[in-house]
Amino acid sequence: MAVNEEGLMWVEKYRPKNLDEVVDLRDIVTSLKAFMKNPKIMPHLMFAGIPGTGKTTLALCIAHELFGPNWKNFTLELNASDERGIDTVRERIKDFSRYSRTGFGDAPFGLIILDECDQMTGPAQTALRRIMEIGSRTSRFILICNQSSKIIEPIQSRCAIFRFSRLDKQAMKEQLQCIAKKEKVKLVPEAAERIVDYSEGDLRHAINALQTASAYKEGEVDEKTVSLVIGEASPMQIQKMIRKALFGDFMEARKVMYEIMGSFGFSGSEIIRQVQREIFKMSDLTPEQKAELSNVIGEYDYRLTQGANSDIQLSALLAQFGKFGKAIGETY
Repeated sequence: MAVNEEGLMWVEKYRPKNLDEVVDLRDIVTSLKAFMKNPKIMPHLMFAGIPGTGKTTLALCIAHELFGPNWKNFTLELNASDERGIDTVRERIKDFSRYSRTGFGDAPFGLIILDECDQMTGPAQTALRRIMEIGSRTSRFILICNQSSKIIEPIQSRCAIFRFSRLDKQAMKEQLQCIAKKEKVKLVPEAAERIVDYSEGDLRHAINALQTASAYKEGEVDEKTVSLVIGEASPMQIQKMIRKALFGDFMEARKVMYEIMGSFGFSGSEIIRQVQREIFKMSDLTPEQKAELSNVIGEYDYRLTQGANSDIQLSALLAQFGKFGKAIGETY
């Protein structure tokens, strides 16, 4: 990954430092601001949702707002996917949580941020539940996870849970344009649209793609550059393959498929994922037809996950599209 002249990745350089700078997530931010008015009433928090939606950023914003410039002195930040055993809970977390920090800023407690806590072992979670209860006078926990179902119920019941959904596409485009402007990079609107579609609500992924594209072609980021950087076939190519198959031109559809795989080095699963995405963009298919095709795609995606040969299965998928096209021939 390219970094800018200051040695920082753009994700870190433009990470918000306070809640007012956060992109989207207004409902969650409003609730957290209520706690900031009187930190003493702030409960333990759990942030759950897909990657790249601002969970860690919000946790760090809370630390900044509670403790100001010296936030690192009063915050223990651990990535539980690396330090996930019971020893970490018993030693580092327990030692940090037992000491009172009365008098430091407006919050009379320390802050413990556990990232990727759904990767913690069962015994570690069991030990953590008791520490959260005993240490609530001197510490607050912010638990960050992708799947809250992997966190034991006693821990969930001790937290106020905030669920993060995919970020709004328009908000993501505006943030990308803002970063591009500050970095003196011209971001073509079509390129921004492509990056946002590719990242699927993950702003971190989108910013990294923008930075890589800007390094690839200095001064301007267009749709062609984005396609090269993210390693995705053009939507037009994928739709061309789909339409050839639906029209019954199986050999030509298969030829386009091999061109795509040869040019981008795609696996079968990556081809199927793009086919699924483009199916829903095709305005000349009815919702019922899209549902039928999705059912067919799901079958072949499952076969690939079970280790079936990708060439054979993708060819069979195109053949199924051809049969489906005959059944709705009047549409085409």
